Order: sequence, then structure tokens, then C-alpha cells
Amino acid sequence: MRRGQPAPTSNTKVTTIFSFLLFAAAAVAPSGETFTCTPTRVWDGDGPIWCAEGIRLSGIAAREADGSCRPGQPCPDVPAEQARDALVSLIGRPTGVSREGHILVSGPAMRCRSAGSAGGSRTAAWCVSPRSGDLSCAMVRGGWALRWDRYWRNHRC
Repeated sequence: MRRGQPAPTSNTKVTTIFSFLLFAAAAVAPSGETFTCTPTRVWDGDGPIWCAEGIRLSGIAAREADGSCRPGQPCPDVPAEQARDALVSLIGRPTGVSREGHILVSGPAMRCRSAGSAGGSRTAAWCVSPRSGDLSCAMVRGGWALRWDRYWRNHRC
């Protein structure tokens, strides 16, 4: 620590350690691998969804949590919060909000098929919820996300 800088608080340390462990524990599932995901948190309309893996829904784009759109990807008109809340309702029910701003969820286990890495420690995946079917298809059908042809490929709803 440098002189003149405040010492980190214990809350800051706990949050930093928790965030590191959450991302470090999530390994990318190899492409084609099928796995079960019991959702616990949602960040925005196309993920990440946290289970044992950090999942980004394949083939779709929704606004970022701050409402922006990334350059070079489709940008839906639907506000970020509305897309996030729609995804939460498709996979389960909200149970609270984490310190980091994730929506805590409770929902049934989903079946997911990995499409490989989504960057960092996230797995791009096609996930099917017993509540609402194929999540990527449901998000596009509801207008909360746009199909991203670059990653949609031959997927069928």
C-alpha cells in the first residue's frame, strides 16, 4: 500500500476474493459437451448466468447491463433491465440482488450444450429450461435479444 492511500476495507477484500473465486471456479466447458446448469445468478439479458459454469447464451445479443451495446454486435431496442428481467423469469424467479448487482435466482436445472469459450472463464452455450424451452430462442422470440448470425449458425428453435 502506498502512502496517502486508504487501506482496503474488509468488505472490499471479501468482495474481491468472492469475485475472483466465482470466476476462477467457472471453467469453460469444451465445445459439444452437454451439462446440467442449476442457475443461481443472472447479470444481463444474454448472460452470464451462473451455475457451476459462467454461461453466456449462444447466438444472441442483448444490451449490456449499463444499457450500452458493444461495437460490431446486434443492438436490440429493449432496455437492458427489461431483457435481464425477462431472462430471470424464463429460468426461475428472483430471490434478491447480490452485492455485485447480479439478480439472484432460484430455478430448475437446465440442460446446456457448450459452443466453446465466450471469453474469459465463460462458456457459450445453448440452454434449455424446463420452464421455457430454448433460452436463446425465447429471448429472440420475446424481442429481448437479437439473433447474432455470426454465432447462431444452424441452430433451430
